[in-house]
Amino acid sequence: MKSIIYLCLTVFMLFFSFGSYSQVIQPDTSLRLIEKNDGTKYIAKILSDDARELLIETETIGKIYILKSEVKRITVIDSKSNIINGEFREESPFSTRYAFTNNALPIKKNEHYAMVNLFGPEVHFAVTDRLNVGVMTTWIGSPLVAVGKYTIPTNNEKVNFSVASMVGTSGYLNQFRGFGGLHWATMTFGDRKNNISISGGFGYFNAGTRNETWNGNSYAVSYGDRNQSVEGLYTSSTGEMTSLTDYQNYDPSTGTYATFEYYEYDSPQIPTEKVRNTFKAPILSVAGIRQLTNKASLFFDSMIAFGVSDFTSYNRISGGREITRDENGYVTDVTSTPVVVSVESSSPVALYIMPGMRFQKNENRAFQIAVAGVTVWDGESFESFPLPLISWFFKF
Repeated sequence: MKSIIYLCLTVFMLFFSFGSYSQVIQPDTSLRLIEKNDGTKYIAKILSDDARELLIETETIGKIYILKSEVKRITVIDSKSNIINGEFREESPFSTRYAFTNNALPIKKNEHYAMVNLFGPEVHFAVTDRLNVGVMTTWIGSPLVAVGKYTIPTNNEKVNFSVASMVGTSGYLNQFRGFGGLHWATMTFGDRKNNISISGGFGYFNAGTRNETWNGNSYAVSYGDRNQSVEGLYTSSTGEMTSLTDYQNYDPSTGTYATFEYYEYDSPQIPTEKVRNTFKAPILSVAGIRQLTNKASLFFDSMIAFGVSDFTSYNRISGGREITRDENGYVTDVTSTPVVVSVESSSPVALYIMPGMRFQKNENRAFQIAVAGVTVWDGESFESFPLPLISWFFKF
């Protein structure tokens, strides 16, 4: 009886060991990207895997052995559509950005990235697959801008929507009195490698600068706003001279006295109103990117802003006073005339167009360079200037 039980246990253990062993050596037929430490990449199936080496099968050079100590990473290839001309084109967290603007595609969860350029750094965190938040600043740490984007996917994986906002402060510049913001929505057609985006939004900015206004007795100080004359036609109550005084001033260059006449008259009183020094602008943008090779992409970015300011560009004042003199040149009468205050608002239009190239060094690093042409129209004036931009991306 004991012999029968021992034999049954032995057979069961052999069967279990054989089944387990067969599962271990079962070939992996899924397609994978295998990258070596020296940067060499293979698109292959893994035929066997032991503690020392891999046996893989590629479509180009057949079966080869690779030491596991030489393997940097192994990535599953989900779709053969990402293989173009025998090259696997990978996705990256940087694919949500162009130059200044972004698209509606989400940063995948935990694929955080940083970007630095000539103006300053920025960092973006993927909180979820749909929500990412970030911080932007300059190399002097001011101003400071917080940014967030929420992606809204559709049933079509190549059509995505997003809403985003940027809010900022001038920081220690102007003692945190300056502020601004930009709020926009984006629709993106395409995938992470090839897409085009259309965006629309609204932006505003107030520098929070110090302004001084004389109120008759002292200067009134304000920040971020200013007093300006109210548009209209103004006349005085009498329009006549109220006083005339003669003063004798000694001129040392000639050794003689000259008569100085000081007069006052009833001039029109022009009211003022307080306005915010805030620049506001609806903004439109069209941008896109096309991946040329596994390491190079061509992108295009643009933005046009239709600016409107709360404050006037200038006040045009006509009228004033009429002075009557006798035959000797002395003032005999001063009469005030109506004053016309005409307010003209400033409505500049700014356009930038920025083509560029991005070079993907590896899955964690990228570099891009772009040259923009910026044009600003303000009434009859016209200005245009270049704006080069060099940026580095880092995944962390």
